[in-house]
Amino acid sequence: MTASESDSFTNQSLVALSNQFADAIEQVGQAIVAINAKQRCGASGVYWQDGIVVTVDQAVRREEDIPITLAEAQTVSATVVGRDSSTGLAVLRVPSLPAATLSLSNLSLRVGHLVLGAGRSSDGNLSASMGMISRLGESWQTWQGGQIDQWIRPHLLASHGIAGTALLDSQGALIGINITAPRHLTLTVPHTTVQRVVNQLLQTGRIARGYLGIGMQPVAIPARLSESLGLSQSEGVMILSVEANSPADEAGLLIGDVVVALDTQPITDVSDVRLMLNSDRIGQSLSVRVIRAGATVELTVTVGERGQS
Repeated sequence: MTASESDSFTNQSLVALSNQFADAIEQVGQAIVAINAKQRCGASGVYWQDGIVVTVDQAVRREEDIPITLAEAQTVSATVVGRDSSTGLAVLRVPSLPAATLSLSNLSLRVGHLVLGAGRSSDGNLSASMGMISRLGESWQTWQGGQIDQWIRPHLLASHGIAGTALLDSQGALIGINITAPRHLTLTVPHTTVQRVVNQLLQTGRIARGYLGIGMQPVAIPARLSESLGLSQSEGVMILSVEANSPADEAGLLIGDVVVALDTQPITDVSDVRLMLNSDRIGQSLSVRVIRAGATVELTVTVGERGQS
């Protein structure tokens, strides 16, 4: 193959790839909407199933009469079905939403895979971005206790806001929904997690969360005390308040106790406690180890459900 033939082949390949990406974006366009429920900025959303749109919780300031912009700048109204602040998702009901199809990706993701972002601006225009998977990891929990099936961090070159946009594989199948994390980090909630959240919100209107009924703050444990108690940590969580008749109250936890372990897991920060209170823990008994009056005390607490007495 001559140099000119090689250049021609390369150009043809790039054109084919470009057309493939454009076709993929066009294919999903009807399933991508704009959410205009927040004055400061908008976000995108994804048509999930009949009459249901999924977007980011941060974009939805009101509960009803939420303007949704569809293709061709058509605007319809939505209401909130439920929110899950722990995963950053909100589910909206849009009775007049036209039918759209969006296939789910079964690609085994690898770092370096090319991906596409699809969103929609408030004026109805479809927006697209291209990038790659920059980092992958195992399942993880957000600081609020949300269960995410896989750590997916895309690197997208986006000129439009990324929140609520769809992350697609090169064939246009949905990998997940993009959210913005602290420090302007873009992460993707995989479609398996989105489906679980949608199912629970449609069924109950909320995501169940474990509850102890305590106010807390992290504190340092003096080195001598930690050593004398045989602890391997220099920090714990002090209980600042205990709600009457709460699981913590019934377990005998007191103001001033310093929690150092829950279910044998070391506790050094308030976020450690939150991570132990996912919905799977509701109704379960957890061992609690606290420092009280210079000694360790072992207690048992039964995790309640937030919002229920």
